[in-house]
Amino acid sequence: MSKTPILSLENISMVFGGVQALKDINIDVQHGEILGIIGPNGAGKTTVFNVITGSIAPTEGKVIFEGENIVGKRVDQICHLGISRTFQNIRLFPQMSVFENVALAKHSIPRHSVLESFLPLKNAKKDQAMLRDEVHELLELVNLLEYEKQEASTLPYGLQRRLEVARAMATDPKVLLLDEPAAGMNADECIDLIQMIRSIHQKLGYTILLIEHHMNVVMDLCRNHRIVVLNLGEILAEGTPLEIQSNPDVIGAYLGSKRIKHAIQTATS
Repeated sequence: MSKTPILSLENISMVFGGVQALKDINIDVQHGEILGIIGPNGAGKTTVFNVITGSIAPTEGKVIFEGENIVGKRVDQICHLGISRTFQNIRLFPQMSVFENVALAKHSIPRHSVLESFLPLKNAKKDQAMLRDEVHELLELVNLLEYEKQEASTLPYGLQRRLEVARAMATDPKVLLLDEPAAGMNADECIDLIQMIRSIHQKLGYTILLIEHHMNVVMDLCRNHRIVVLNLGEILAEGTPLEIQSNPDVIGAYLGSKRIKHAIQTATS
């Protein structure tokens, strides 16, 4: 019996001013998998994320999330349904503390009805304590708890990346989209990031979509999952890291045999 995907892109096409950014994209994302999306600059990777999260509406096609077509819904509605993301460029509130950045994202999900919001709540202190515990739990998952009172802007770059992941998780998503989480990181930071994402995946069971240019990161995280390769807005290949490694179209169009073989060897050693 075939599994029903948690998320499906059906015949997605996107045209910007006559430029075909995406063409007939079909991707099924299974519950609990880590799906890597790779490709050269301009391949359409971030456009796929923007279509999924409602930042842009596709020219054609459907985005099916848990059986419902979510094309046309607002970004906040899609977030409340259970899809959250990070961005290539860090989008934190720099003058807020680490704790406040995550707590603010928690507040984006309503805990009470409209009527309750206007009435004095007897359990307000209980709610505050629950919020604090939930934020602390997320910060611990990304190893930022010791920095909770520090302004976000004062964190090193790699820790700001971790904070953005924690903030995306604060909306309690079912599907987490990570847009180049290793951008700007050195080798040691990439290793730590791999361990953090794998730990989050194991503990919270998210379905994760990952755009990444660091081949060792995507190959390692997707070693037991799949990778989709985009090129010029179309799907060039799909398969396991080992299948992607040996695909001549992928090697010729994007990766280069030495680069991808080194990434595979590093990830599977």
